[in-house]
Order: sequence, then C-alpha cells, then structure tokens
Amino acid sequence: MIHLATIFQIVTILGCGTSAVYYVVCLWSAAAFLRARRTDRSVHPTQTLPPVSILKPLKGTDPDGYESFRSHCLQDYPEYEIIFGVSDPADPAVAAVRQLQKEFPNRGIRLVVCDEILGANVKVSNLEQMEKHARYDFFVVNDSDIRVERNYLRHVIAPLTDKKIGMVTCLYRGVAADTLGSRLESLGISTDFIPSVLVAWQLEGGLHFALGSTLAFRRPDLDRIGGFKSVVDFLADDYELGRRIAGLGLEVHLSNVVVETHLPAYTLGGFLAHQLRWARGVRDARLGGYIGLISTFGLMWALLNLGVARGTTWSWAVLGLMVVLRMAVALLVGKSVLFDVDLLRNLWMLPVRDLVAVGVWILSFFGHTVTWRGDRFQLKDGRLIRLAP
Repeated sequence: MIHLATIFQIVTILGCGTSAVYYVVCLWSAAAFLRARRTDRSVHPTQTLPPVSILKPLKGTDPDGYESFRSHCLQDYPEYEIIFGVSDPADPAVAAVRQLQKEFPNRGIRLVVCDEILGANVKVSNLEQMEKHARYDFFVVNDSDIRVERNYLRHVIAPLTDKKIGMVTCLYRGVAADTLGSRLESLGISTDFIPSVLVAWQLEGGLHFALGSTLAFRRPDLDRIGGFKSVVDFLADDYELGRRIAGLGLEVHLSNVVVETHLPAYTLGGFLAHQLRWARGVRDARLGGYIGLISTFGLMWALLNLGVARGTTWSWAVLGLMVVLRMAVALLVGKSVLFDVDLLRNLWMLPVRDLVAVGVWILSFFGHTVTWRGDRFQLKDGRLIRLAP
C-alpha cells in the first residue's frame, strides 16, 4: 500500500509539472502577441474610418478620473462623440463632466441622466439608456477609470471595418496608488490576469470574451444579441457581451493597444474584497477553466513539495525552477507587453501576491455573495441578485 506521504509527494510534483507547462505556455503566448504587434497593419493613416459614439457609464469618482476622461477628448480621430451616463443627477462625477464640457466645447460631450433601474447591474442599465442617445452605429464602451493614448480610437475601430470582426478589446495595466493593497492589485493584473488572457487568446485561436478596458463593436451586432438589456443582470457584463458577439460567428479581436486603469488606494481588506468579487465572477463565467487554475499555482506546489521532500537538494532545485519561470512570465508580460513602469518596484511582492491568490481561489468556492460599489449581491450562474442592506 502506497504511503500517504508518497501520494502527497506525487501530487506536489504533478502540480509543479503542470505549473511549469503553464508558465511556458504563458511565455509562448506573450511572444506570439509581441510578434503580432510588430507585424500589425490593421491601421492605415489614410483609411476612412466611421464616426464613433463613446459610451462611459459613471458612478462616483475614480483616482485621476478627470485626466482619464480628458484623454478621450484628445483623440486623433475624424469624428466622434462622448456620452457619459449617471443614474443619479447628484452623482459627484457630474461635476467632472461639466468641467470637461467647458474645456472642450466643440467635442460633442453629453451627459445622460438614466433615471430607470432596468436590472441588478446599474452600469449596464445606464448603457441601455445611453445607447438611445448615440448618434452613430460604432460604439466604444470602456470603464470609467480607463486612460488612453491619442491613437486609441484609430486602433480599436479600424479592425471593425472588416465584417468578420464583431468586437475589439484591449489589454490593460494598472497604475497603483501608494498603498500595499493597490500595488498588489496592479502586480496581479500584470503578472497573473493578463498572462491568462494571452493563454486563452493563443490556445483558443482568439478570444471568445472581452475585457471591460475596451469593448468596441457595431450597433447592429449589439441588437442581434438583444442589446445591453440582455446582460443587465450579469456581473461580468464585459465577458458576456464578448461571448455573445462571438456566438454570432464573429471574431473578437485583441488590439495591440494597451490602456491603463488608475487603481484606488485599496486597503488590504479592500484589495481582498475586490479579488474575491472578481474570483467569484470568473468562477461563475468560466467554471471549468477556473477550477483548472489549481494546476497553475507553481510557487504553492513547489513550497509544498519542498516540505514533503524535507528540503532535499532536488526539491530546492524544483523551487528555483518555479521561481525562474514565474519571474520570466512576470517580466515578459509586465514589461514587454504591458509597459508597466512600476513592475520592477513591485516585483519583490510577487510570492506574497501568488500565495494570496491561492487563498482567494479556495475562499471563492465557499459562498455566492459579492460586494460591488457598496451594494451586496448573490451570484447565481453569473447573474446578480441584489440583497437587502
């Protein structure tokens, strides 16, 4: 009969092996993205591009929010409008929009007060009402805290002139506030979440979902999936919109543009709450892939193997290999793909962040509640059910 310690030893070795394979696939996927970026010819300076409606639903204020809004007003693009939407006319974000209208009086900036609550996801409820005010049939939707470069619109709209492409989305990097929680969040985006997106892009022959950093699409395709109201009760609305447009037989194109999000000054508790909300949202959206994450926690498996093997030389070598591969993924994706200027400053925290991720992954299976913008919800099959305060 095989001794229990031997079984555990085999399990930890298998965990290290699958993690090593995953890290190699991350490196391969990142290298493929960099090659695609270098050879991208989708944008031509003389190309005729359609007019665009940028839809930005707002609630409250974000760090450096005004500068993020302002970056959308400085686009090198022939014709576009920006529609901001709030559900409360007293929302503090309204003041920033009014200031923006004064600074850019000729830009076509409008504020829509969305006085109906059409579902549990108020952001999507607002989008459904904002869409009726849009003049144009090409939409760009992105989160309120996203900041972009001047060529952003050209790069995310140009691929949509190809009828085979139904949606364009973008990678993003986090700009952290000077708190430990915020820096851990930024580090996780650059070294964990974005590598997993690139792996999905590479192994699945393209993306079949989208990221809230950018959703660019055509109004007729939105109508074909039932409009924004079809996802008004979903937590991962960006994922659902991308998945449903892909379900029409259209491609979700991953742009070579990288945008940035300025993160709140998370406390450690706030960071953990945000991670748990995100984890439970992914669990409900992609359960099989989410369970499979257990095979990617290389540092955890290597440390467990070190303990079971009682610190033998070969177990230290396995730990060293995991660290080297993990750092290689972090550096290639964080520096070369995302241009994360704070990565090196935060890299020493990577082991802590990875072990916290293991704890969040385990905890995410115990419960179905999430907290979002101060409200509590129950998650059921990806849908939000509002709970009493």
